[in-house]
Amino acid sequence: MSVALLGTGEIRNGTLLLVLVLVTAVSSQATGGVRKKTKTVSAATATTSPSSDPVLVGAGDIASCDDLAGAYATAKLIEKIPGTVFAVGDLAYPAGTDEEFASCYGPTWGRFKDRTRPAPGNHEYNSAGATGYVKYFGEAAGDPKKGYYSYDLGQWHIIALNSECEQVGGCAAASEQGMWLQQDLKNRVAGCTLAYFHKPLFSSGLAHGNDLQMKFLWDLLYHAGADVVINGHDHDYERFAPQDPEGKANPEHGIREFVVGSGGKNSHRLFAATRANSEIRNADTFGVLKLTLHPKSYDWEFVPQEGKTFTDSGSGQCH
Repeated sequence: MSVALLGTGEIRNGTLLLVLVLVTAVSSQATGGVRKKTKTVSAATATTSPSSDPVLVGAGDIASCDDLAGAYATAKLIEKIPGTVFAVGDLAYPAGTDEEFASCYGPTWGRFKDRTRPAPGNHEYNSAGATGYVKYFGEAAGDPKKGYYSYDLGQWHIIALNSECEQVGGCAAASEQGMWLQQDLKNRVAGCTLAYFHKPLFSSGLAHGNDLQMKFLWDLLYHAGADVVINGHDHDYERFAPQDPEGKANPEHGIREFVVGSGGKNSHRLFAATRANSEIRNADTFGVLKLTLHPKSYDWEFVPQEGKTFTDSGSGQCH
């Protein structure tokens, strides 16, 4: 409701007082009878503060339908950590079927589906073509016939690869995935680079250990200056010092690898002989890896399930 201002010639015999009363009544009606205070905001206060650096958090080897306790424990951790979730393979055991994704992954990590960027594992392909995985995640999992894709997160280029080489025509440099990776690395704009895929090139895990098929992808990542690789497959947590694809320590140009198969699966949690450059290992704690991605560096933290004390944290510089 608008109120016309009176001219000075009309202000007489208490008319001004009546207008003021009317204006007050209109204001009271518009606010439900409560007079609201107007807050003066300075230019400094009105300016939006810069957003914090992005967070990437997750694990692999997650929801086993015969025992979901571990998956529920790690889901409770993800629930409290905002950011993009990586789910690095073997997400619904034993076969990655539609039913297993709906009944086992869904109630646990499925609550974060809208912010999850997954990579497939070997158990996904226990269903031909990883159909359960493909249907569950849809476009978030990339081309359904390939299972590899990339995206940017802050100043970081993130690459999700498919370590089930035989399912996608190989992992060699001349394979379709290898040629795609070379082109993707060539075209990237962001400064730091992180890749995740299920099977690790280096692992001290007793069940699987090193997977030499991954060396081809590592070669491409290493020569392009990638900074971090994250894997699963062995159901444990392990961190390696920066190293080259031959397993030689290289503090300046090497890739730091994390094995984070600690998402909830409770079997074969044992280590064999410790591999070169392995800095820390744990096989009795479910948990997730949280990475804070700064423009030229990163912080990592292993966040353990409730009731456990093992943790691991540190920082690294981008190349």
